[in-house]
Amino acid sequence: MFHVNAIRMLALFALLVCGIAGLPENVSAQQGGAVPGESLGINSDTDLWRFVRTGNAGSTQMKDELAAVMIQSEGDNYRAIRNGPLSTYGAVGVGAIIFLLAVFYMSRGRIKIDAGPSGETILRFGAIDRFAHWLMAGSFVVLAITGLNMLYGKYTLLPLIGKEAFATLTAYGKYSHNFLAFAFMVGLALSVVLWVRHNIPNKTDLQWLKMGGGLVKKGVHPPAEKFNAGQKIIFWAVTIGGISVSLSGIALLFPFQTSMFADTFAIINVIGFNLPTDFTPLQEQQLNQLWHGIVSLVMIVMIMAHIYIGSIGMEGAIDAMNTGHVDRNWANEHHSLWVEEEDQKSAKPAE
Repeated sequence: MFHVNAIRMLALFALLVCGIAGLPENVSAQQGGAVPGESLGINSDTDLWRFVRTGNAGSTQMKDELAAVMIQSEGDNYRAIRNGPLSTYGAVGVGAIIFLLAVFYMSRGRIKIDAGPSGETILRFGAIDRFAHWLMAGSFVVLAITGLNMLYGKYTLLPLIGKEAFATLTAYGKYSHNFLAFAFMVGLALSVVLWVRHNIPNKTDLQWLKMGGGLVKKGVHPPAEKFNAGQKIIFWAVTIGGISVSLSGIALLFPFQTSMFADTFAIINVIGFNLPTDFTPLQEQQLNQLWHGIVSLVMIVMIMAHIYIGSIGMEGAIDAMNTGHVDRNWANEHHSLWVEEEDQKSAKPAE
């Protein structure tokens, strides 16, 4: 039996050797980097690489569908805009408002109460108003600082404090940015509910604007309601800008879940425009980031002017949001129509 099995094994081995020897050359072991069969091997296929370069999706076994895209060429366009015009014009805007406010302060000085403090106060904002304001304002300041750090920090702060400190600071800043965004949204919603009825534009606002709001020339005090035209502009800019930046922020916090730009452009196209609506999830994120940065920078510039007027730029203004009470002479000079309304409310009926 042993001899029979041995003979069978030798015969099988001989057949295998003969079979391999009879194979054609192109099916034998790879030689010189050539790949067997009809594969291109090291040769390049123009159509294949064009398909890859232009960001087309292939197939993948990974759960992340974005992994099917090898190269997202639009990403370089996003990088060029973010590090180019967005960063440049943003820096120019912030620098310009600081320069203009400094020039205004040197030429106009602090806007004083012309009649001087009266010592008598009037309630301007209650506790809930001040809470809404400081919740929104405080969170916005942190959001602005951490956002500016993400955009400019590696050029300005990193060389000063080093890579490790900058990495730690930026990481904590990112967490603060993400979580305080919700505090800003709550403060914004409260402010809209509390103040929208006081911020409807009217003819009085036109007169206020014609007179420069009494900011340029000393002794000029145009009539104004509880919110003057300048404050109404700030209110609507913060409301519209705040809603917009909140929506783009939510899209960034929960990536690839929204199609805000495709949906918005589709609505705009109804009135005759021809904007693109076919965006990949990654392109949506890139547009969200750019829009988030643009709107945020515009809001930062406007709020810097608002902070200036409400603090060092005008005597007595900050009391409105600190204690809620303002000096009566200040109120008469800057919000005379509102003072008249408050006096009428508090007047006792004649007996």
